[in-house]
Amino acid sequence: MQKSKIWFLENFSMFQMLSPKEMQEMDGHTVMHEVPEKQVIYLSDDEANHVYILKKGKVKISRLSDNGKEVILGILGPGEVFGELSLIDQGRRDEIAIVTENALVCKIRTDHFEKMMQQNMALNFQVTKFIGLRLKKIQNRLGNIIFKTSEQRIRSFIREIAYDFGRKISGENSQWEIKIRLTHQEVGKLTAASRQTVTTVFNDLEKNNIISYSRNRILVKDIEKL
Repeated sequence: MQKSKIWFLENFSMFQMLSPKEMQEMDGHTVMHEVPEKQVIYLSDDEANHVYILKKGKVKISRLSDNGKEVILGILGPGEVFGELSLIDQGRRDEIAIVTENALVCKIRTDHFEKMMQQNMALNFQVTKFIGLRLKKIQNRLGNIIFKTSEQRIRSFIREIAYDFGRKISGENSQWEIKIRLTHQEVGKLTAASRQTVTTVFNDLEKNNIISYSRNRILVKDIEKL
């Protein structure tokens, strides 16, 4: 049986403090739709008038540099909110959101979302905290670019996605399985490293029995060694 919008909203941690009436109100203002792989959700310079909730699939958030090169800011999975900066600045987007794995997305107009935040201080706190943590994560990544070598950044990235998207293998404290489709070029864009450097580091990690890598899966055999 197909699940309803309100089922997804009720099972989203950020909204669990809403009353049944508030949940019904949010359900009435959201639109849920399936988005196929490679489809753009929004482009830079689009109007920033919606907040998005990802319930299934993966979404890539990126930005184009002045010379036209793509800079990947993050890969999002189920349970993530994106487009949230429209709550701060309702001008134009300065980033791109594109689906990298068939997705199920709910969207709500920014003005409706803001009204609910004003009416529910617990929701206001959760959203503010979420935005702060997202910005802190981006700042940490920028710090890594400045202070860490390419190899250290790639190792840190694998550890980060293991905790964000992976699952700990039962009975093995240090082994994690990450089912995510990422090319070496995309990892390079996320870590400010060249594709060749990513390939070299991944090959060394496999040679040393720290990871096992394929296009759709990374098995971290010993996360303490990353």
